[in-house]
Amino acid sequence: MQYIHRELERKFNKASAFFKAVLVIGARQVGKSTMLKELAKEQNRTIVTMDNEYARELAREDPVLFFQTYKPPILIDEIQKAPGLLEYIKIMCDESEERGRFWLTGSQRKRIMERSKDTLAGRLGILRLYGLSYREKHGLLDPAPLDFSMDCLMKRKEYLPDNDIIDVFNHIWKGGFADVQDASSEMAQIYYQSYVENYLIADAVNDEGINDIEGFRRFIRACAAVVGNLVNYRTLGEAAGVSDQTAKKWLGILQDMDVVYLLEPYSNNELQRLIKTPKLYFCDTGICAYLTRWLTPDSLREGAAGGHFYENYVVMELVKNYAYSRDTALLSFYRDDNAKEIDVFVEENGKIHPLEIKQSANPAKKEIKKFGVIDRTSLVRGDGGIICMFPSPFPIDRSNSLIPSNLI
Repeated sequence: MQYIHRELERKFNKASAFFKAVLVIGARQVGKSTMLKELAKEQNRTIVTMDNEYARELAREDPVLFFQTYKPPILIDEIQKAPGLLEYIKIMCDESEERGRFWLTGSQRKRIMERSKDTLAGRLGILRLYGLSYREKHGLLDPAPLDFSMDCLMKRKEYLPDNDIIDVFNHIWKGGFADVQDASSEMAQIYYQSYVENYLIADAVNDEGINDIEGFRRFIRACAAVVGNLVNYRTLGEAAGVSDQTAKKWLGILQDMDVVYLLEPYSNNELQRLIKTPKLYFCDTGICAYLTRWLTPDSLREGAAGGHFYENYVVMELVKNYAYSRDTALLSFYRDDNAKEIDVFVEENGKIHPLEIKQSANPAKKEIKKFGVIDRTSLVRGDGGIICMFPSPFPIDRSNSLIPSNLI
């Protein structure tokens, strides 16, 4: 399959020129090593993976000999399998002013980041890669900054095809793994089955010490079944046959592996009675579709879960946009104890951009009335609107628009 360029390449190249070491974290098979190998094509860079048993044992038992065998500049894939190398990387960084000498990838962010903060503070840049976004599949690598204004949306529309529900659900069903994009439905199912067993289950057993394999398998499916809902550890635990505490621990492991994404609730002293429970999404909608047994894009689109998957898709497109863009933003959702909810708050540059998500191509414009909750405080409201299947950006009022989801 032809290489699909990633939005993160721009930020990675800048980080490599600035830091002595750069770490790209993300789930297994999202394309971390593929991207770095592509960027290293014109370089004389050593490449080694810790999935290789010989290299892994050498790294663990004799790090000095490891770096004599695999000399910098180097790309080390799946560094979490040999975390002891980080101490030696620190020493080698201090011995040289060379930038971008060490490129690292890892798929268990909590463990790596805890270890790297202790050993490589000030020397290491950390970036996160997710599966292919809708924009990446269509070749839009450096879109106009997303501020939800009509000017911004119209600029992005110039480079993307029209919003199309069939195209969107094909993207949702296939997810973001490069190997699945040209696969038949049958091969995609086999791919995801292998992914769950050979990566998710195997890593949980080997690296996290989970012994209840069947329980953990049931737990992953239970998470997929409640995508887009508030986290309920009791419900998840009952579905898996484990305690609430075990369910909380296992969800943390899936979050650490970038399998699930927890959207945190908005918190501010000016807004009272806000809930504190996050919402559960999957980083890859293809895995989620497989786990919930939606066997085709059409059945998913027409099924009862279509709206939840559409919401999951939009949330993760927003996450990816801000992970790769020049400007960062804080994403959350608003919900009070009266169940009044706004799907997404994007906080950036001192403003809150409120967003509703609707699968419809003709959503009720009255949804934006909920945004008035911001105006009753000293918080500053930026442009927002309803992210939906409307074909083109369309103004609702001065501050809000119908926002085609393919432009996010």
